Parts: sequence; structure tokens; C-alpha cells
Amino acid sequence: MKSKLTKMITGLLVCLVAMPVYAGEMKHNQSREHATHTAMAKDSPDDSHLNIDVQLHDLELLTQNRKRVKFKSDVIADKLVAMTFIYTSCTTVCPVYNAIFTQLQDLLGERLGQDVVLVTMTLDPARDVPRRLQKEARKFRAKPGWIYLTGKKQNVDQVLRGLDAYFADFTQHPPMAIVGDGQTGTWKRFNGFPQAGQLLAMIDELKAARQ
Repeated sequence: MKSKLTKMITGLLVCLVAMPVYAGEMKHNQSREHATHTAMAKDSPDDSHLNIDVQLHDLELLTQNRKRVKFKSDVIADKLVAMTFIYTSCTTVCPVYNAIFTQLQDLLGERLGQDVVLVTMTLDPARDVPRRLQKEARKFRAKPGWIYLTGKKQNVDQVLRGLDAYFADFTQHPPMAIVGDGQTGTWKRFNGFPQAGQLLAMIDELKAARQ
């Protein structure tokens, strides 16, 4: 009995000693992440866009409202799409893009959810469950037609790879958005932080190209 009690006390003491070290490591990692993203924010251009080839995997994902959807057939379909990539514990790059999309949805007006859909996809599906994404959507006043996506990690990772947006260390992801047309298959990538008006102009350009 004494032996078991001694082991329990020893284990508890080890945990108490390790906790400050672990907390210090977490703080260091968060500081490193913040510094990296801050540097990206300063150095990344906000007006460059490139033609990109994407592969739209029709895998099952979950919206912020826990609705099961297929990425290609349900979310993209034949719509015009603006998409960005975040994780909810990010405090630098990701809130900026959420703010840009808040402005973009206002510019779109009644077109949002009709011929245009906004998609915000998590890079951290293990922690960004629908409940967390729903909280994020409410924070940035997402209207119907602005969809946050998560799901099983293998599905999310595969979809991200098809979009050339998968990063083994998602905390080091660069700021970027993509705009595309599910009907024509034309996709553009914006590096850095484009203005909402620039994303809208590309959406309109892709729509005009349908003619």
C-alpha cells in the first residue's frame, strides 16, 4: 500500500515540476508563430495573383453548422468561389483574412449564396470542430453563403493538397486566398493580403469570362 502511495506522490511531483516547463515551451512556440506570421504580414504582397491548377476532391466535410457536405459537388458545384485557409487559435494572419471576407460578403450583397460562395477552410481539423468554427463564424458575422469547413483529418488534408494549400506545420502557413469558378475550372491564387475589392474584381472577371 505504501509502495503504491509513494509512486502516486512521485508521479504527482513529476507532473508539478513538468507543468511550468511545458507551459514555457507552449509560450515559446506561440511567440515563434506570432513572429513568423507578423513577418509574413509585412513582407507578403497584397496585389499578386497567379493561375493555379487545382484538383477538387469530392470528399465529405462538415460545415460550422455540422452539416455533412461533399466538397466538390455540394460546396463548389458550378459556383464562383473565394476561399481562404485558417485555424481558430491563430491570432495574426487568420483574423485578417476573416475580416477581409467580412468586407467581401458585404460587397457581394444578395449575390452571396446565390452565384458566389465564400469558403473558409480549417488547417487544423483535429481541434477546429464545428462548434469552434461556428463561434468563429459568429464573431465575424458570417451570413448564409459564407461556409466554414472542417471534417475528418484525412479528408481535410486531401482536399487541402488538391488546392495546394496543405502545410505539414500549419502554424507556418503563408497568407493566401484563392478565387475560382467551379463551372469553367479557372482558379487564381492571391498571395499576401488582397483587399476585398480585389477579390470581388476577380470574381466579376471570372463571371464575365463565362460569356
